[in-house]
Amino acid sequence: MFMSNFSRVFSITAVVLVSGLLIGLQGQPARVPGIVINHEPASEGRYIGSPSVCILPDGDYVASHDFFGPESNEHVQARTAVYKSEDRGKSWEKISEINGQFWSNLFVHNDLLYIMGTWRHHGKLIIRRSSDGGFSWTEPVDGSSGLLLEGEYHTAPMPVILHKGRIWRAIENAKSTTSKWGVRYSAMVISAPEEADLLNASSWKSTNFLTYDSAFLNGRFGGWLEGNAVVTPEGQLVDFLRVATSEPGRDMAAIVNISDDGSVASFDPSTGFIDFAGGARKFTIRYDAKTQMYWTISNIVTDPFSDLPAGSVRNTLVLKNSSDLINWKVNKMLLSHPDVKKHGFQYVDWQFDGKDIIYVCRTAFDDQYGGANNYHDANYLTFHRIKNYSRLKDRIINLK
Repeated sequence: MFMSNFSRVFSITAVVLVSGLLIGLQGQPARVPGIVINHEPASEGRYIGSPSVCILPDGDYVASHDFFGPESNEHVQARTAVYKSEDRGKSWEKISEINGQFWSNLFVHNDLLYIMGTWRHHGKLIIRRSSDGGFSWTEPVDGSSGLLLEGEYHTAPMPVILHKGRIWRAIENAKSTTSKWGVRYSAMVISAPEEADLLNASSWKSTNFLTYDSAFLNGRFGGWLEGNAVVTPEGQLVDFLRVATSEPGRDMAAIVNISDDGSVASFDPSTGFIDFAGGARKFTIRYDAKTQMYWTISNIVTDPFSDLPAGSVRNTLVLKNSSDLINWKVNKMLLSHPDVKKHGFQYVDWQFDGKDIIYVCRTAFDDQYGGANNYHDANYLTFHRIKNYSRLKDRIINLK
């Protein structure tokens, strides 16, 4: 259900400030951080996933999320809700709901709005276009109207970038002899000429896909997924991936090299894995020409939770940057909560907006119905703004 900025605040009898977050006392639900775009009580059995945000040519914001959980239709024909803000994120209105759209990102290309993802949980890869800012969408019925790849695919709201006259996006092939999470995912990248018809499957080409290898990381490799297409300082396109590992508290990423023509993906396990705080959860990397830095918003594991699997620690969210994609520094803590079991700030998608960064977050938090089921099964989609981000370029903070 849609909630305005004013109706999102529940009754609070007393609060204390903990790490920049309001925590309710006396059993009262705390104020949800940010501006609530949508709220789904846990009792509905539909949880909020795959947040995405983009800025239209006229400056309005569009955001989306899908639904997962036992009362959703994610395994048959998933649904994605689309929202619009005409006042720079202060208030939001639901403008459409797409039947048959999952794990998807919004993006603008040649002044038109697109959404790309899968049809359902591990479904075919599809793309839709909107000529009215998200109120209506094309239907991907065949290879000429947005059905890009038949089969089983996995993705998330990941960046679409332009490089050397082509548009690029990372995805994962999920067709495997096993259904095990992580193990079934193979890294790959797709691309098309910038001026091509993006709804036409023949416009796109794919790299080979790189399968799971149990020998990686001395047998501790759990899989790679949710890759970012990004260009290195040397001009090389890479797929920068989330990595699952069985080592408690360990956050890593993998960097897969992509050939200039978009046909070959290659990986050297001796050099391709890097330590990367937040690497065990989904993250989005974007390059900023103004500061000449790569930026991301990611989770981080603080000392009290270092004995837990890093992928399950989503209670602290930070802003980070890097000049080389390898060495990253934490610039600012954005959101934090002392509890990791029922609170999570995760799967952030974000955009540069002038001097600011705007982002949307899959948020598991307190409400008047008992809160989220757990940190993973989010009950809110929230909107946030980081003002004048460039002032943080050289700032380094140490979180323990």
